[in-house]
Amino acid sequence: MGEWDAWIGRSETRTDRLDSGLVARWCATFDRDAPRDGTAPQGLHWCLGLPDAPTATLGPDGHPRRDETAPGFLPPIALPRRMWAASALDFHAPLRVDAPITRTTHIAAITAKQGGSGTLVFVELTHETRCDQALAVSETQTVVYREAAPVDAAPAPPLPGPDRFDAAAWTLARTIAPSPPLLFRYSALTFNSHRIHYDLPYATGQEGYRGLVVHGPLTASLLLDLARRYLGDNRLTAFRFRGTSPAVADEPLHLALRAHDAGLRLGAYAEDGRQIMEATASFQGQSSDFPSSTN
Repeated sequence: MGEWDAWIGRSETRTDRLDSGLVARWCATFDRDAPRDGTAPQGLHWCLGLPDAPTATLGPDGHPRRDETAPGFLPPIALPRRMWAASALDFHAPLRVDAPITRTTHIAAITAKQGGSGTLVFVELTHETRCDQALAVSETQTVVYREAAPVDAAPAPPLPGPDRFDAAAWTLARTIAPSPPLLFRYSALTFNSHRIHYDLPYATGQEGYRGLVVHGPLTASLLLDLARRYLGDNRLTAFRFRGTSPAVADEPLHLALRAHDAGLRLGAYAEDGRQIMEATASFQGQSSDFPSSTN
C-alpha cells in the first residue's frame, strides 16, 4: 500500500446558494455584463461550496495547514508548495441565480513521482456541482505538491526574452496585464488566501517567484471569458486546461483562441511567447452561428 492510500475515496459535500450579488461581483471583476437570462457565467462554480478553514488553522503559505495539528479533508502532505496544475471540466447545464448549490468532492488518486525539481505528489480530485439538484458542472482537478525552490535558484518565471507573441495564427486574441487588484478580487471571490497572489515579499522571498503570481484558475477564467466573447454565454460543453508556466502580475498576458478539431484551442502566453496555459474546449453549435462580442 502507498503512503496515502487511506485517503483515496474520501469525500465531502458542501452546500451554497448562487445569489445575484456573487454574479455581479464576478462580472465586475472581469469588466463584463451579467447574462440577461438569469444564468451565471461559466467558471463561477469555482466560487461556490468553498472550504472555510478558520484563520487560526492557516499555514505559513496561507493555505490550511496540512498536518495532524489541523486535520482537514486533504492529506497532510509535507511538501511546502501547492499548485493547481490542471482541470478537465464538463458543463452539463448553466448555473442559475437564486438556486441552491451542492458541491461534492472525492479524492480520486494520490501519486508520488520524482521530477527534475525533486519529489512531486499529485492529488486528483473530482468535483460535482449540482444546481437545484441537477448536475451542472463535473470536474477532475489535479493539484501538485512540490519541494521548496533551492535558495540559489533563479526567480521564476525567467525574465522575458527577445521573442514576441504572434497573434496572427489565432482567430481571436486579447491582451491584458493582470493587476494586483484583479488578483485580490479573484482571491476574495474564491476565498483563496495563498500568499503568492497578494504578498509580494512572501512570493519573491519565500517561494522564489519574480513577482505576484496570477492564479491558474484566474487565467483559465480569462480564457473562458475569451470563449464567451467569441461564442456567447454558456456555450461551452467541455473545457480542459493545463498550466505550463507562471504568469506574473502587471506583465502582458496574451489570451488567444482558434478553431480546432470541431472545437476550440485556447492559450495564454507571456509577452515573449512563453506559454503559460494550454486549453481546449468543445461547444454547442458551430462557431459561425455566434457573432464575436467585445463586451
